[in-house]
Amino acid sequence: MKLSIIIPVYNEENTLKELLIKIQQVKFDSLEKEIIIIDDNSKDKTKSIFEDIKSSDIIKLYHKHNQGKAAAIRTGLEQSNGDLILIQDGDLEYDPGDYPALLEPILKNQADVVYGSRFLTRKNKLLSPYLAANKFLVWLTNFLYGSCLTDMETGYKLFKKEILLNLDIKAKGFEFEPEVTAKLLLRKVRIREVPISYVPRSKKMGKKIGFFDGIMSIYILIKHRLAGR
Repeated sequence: MKLSIIIPVYNEENTLKELLIKIQQVKFDSLEKEIIIIDDNSKDKTKSIFEDIKSSDIIKLYHKHNQGKAAAIRTGLEQSNGDLILIQDGDLEYDPGDYPALLEPILKNQADVVYGSRFLTRKNKLLSPYLAANKFLVWLTNFLYGSCLTDMETGYKLFKKEILLNLDIKAKGFEFEPEVTAKLLLRKVRIREVPISYVPRSKKMGKKIGFFDGIMSIYILIKHRLAGR
């Protein structure tokens, strides 16, 4: 079995090298892996760092124009060879050391999709505006879909590849998270949540998601609930 780690990056010159070191330090036992990095037309030094990366298990892809997180994920998915797909943000908010915990439910056939939840441990502290927004969005998700998730917007999602392909994701940006979640819940896919560590960053530190993305998430959740697909 093979794991494809898809990393969409945009202006991550401060974190990309360290992130890749952390990924390479993870022990996967008998599981093969490939790392697919998609540079979404970064404007900082990410591209030069990106070009200097040399490793046989790393695939480097480029967008000539900035298209958004979900578009970069689709580009990576098209080139992936793995049976499992793990989405990894290009910053260091999420720790690759949590990979074994994410993989365990699928490898034990207890789930088809695994969400890494930032809210299943008290160690994680989200910045107040983001905490309130995340809590509301997960409440809305559970209300609309009759689910019991704790973290819909998590950036750590692990899929069996065929399931992600069958979702036919249309999102281009951060609306990837609510669209994926809505479609999984409508299809009654087995989702398991596991606790993960999380170190939040602020706008000044490069965080890109904002108020409009929250409004878009609400729209996407309601739209798919009403459409039933």
